[in-house]
Amino acid sequence: MPFNLSEEQLAHAEKEIGLKLPHEYREAMKLDNGGEAFIEEDDWKFYPIKDASDRKRLSRTCNHIISETKSCGGFGNFPENTLAIASNGLGDQMVFIKESGRFLDEIFLWLHETGELHKLADSFSKIEKL
Repeated sequence: MPFNLSEEQLAHAEKEIGLKLPHEYREAMKLDNGGEAFIEEDDWKFYPIKDASDRKRLSRTCNHIISETKSCGGFGNFPENTLAIASNGLGDQMVFIKESGRFLDEIFLWLHETGELHKLADSFSKIEKL
């Protein structure tokens, strides 16, 4: 169940990642940390951003973007310069790409079987959350 996220918790996550997240994504997660979308004929579940402000929120965000990105590293072909933000439950990931010391605004689809990256949207605002 999605819920809001404070600027303070968002800043903690960005510090751990080492980069600021794209503006549209940040603003969307502050209002609704997690959620779902229907894209490319798949149901997608957005990973939340870690929220350690209390025990309940911490337990709700244990599958946060940083931990899920690390677990994707178990796939031999997951690109190191990406951050996983959503899954279709079949292994494919929606990702941001790190380039020149920042995350690009574009959203990419990473296909776990082939390791291919395909541009999905120009920005997070183009993704219609359910």
